[in-house]
Amino acid sequence: MTHPVHVDAPEGVPFIDITREFDAPVSRVFAAHADPALVAKWMGPDRLATDITEWDFVSGGRWAFQQTEPGGESYGFRGTFHTVRTDELAIQTFEFLGFPDVVAIETLRFVDLGDGRTRLEIHSVYPTLEARDGMVASGMEGGLTQGYARLDAIVAA
Repeated sequence: MTHPVHVDAPEGVPFIDITREFDAPVSRVFAAHADPALVAKWMGPDRLATDITEWDFVSGGRWAFQQTEPGGESYGFRGTFHTVRTDELAIQTFEFLGFPDVVAIETLRFVDLGDGRTRLEIHSVYPTLEARDGMVASGMEGGLTQGYARLDAIVAA
């Protein structure tokens, strides 16, 4: 079953809250975030190919990936993993290289709902309201919806 993505961008504050439930245990959802080969399969919109160039999913680790359109245009992203606690939490920075100097701080919580179900809770804080609004306007909700639908299949396997 595919669950909806809930995106809340309250007026006047520079953050976004995202929640999504999965019919899979926390350990599988977390592992699909930790393994770069799996991340490449589910991250982002369906039309983009994802190439993970760096993924060290540990406290103090770094990450980077490129997403490429069928026509060849590509988009780069990078950040650091500040804190990673297995099956519980990841705190990371997130930067889209198309808008340098705009770095978000994201907290991902992996919540065990019991009965083999998980809720992913993401809180992203941006340096300005304009940066946050730009992210919301970028189509991120559609990319999240498509990517998490692919993640459903991965964690169900």
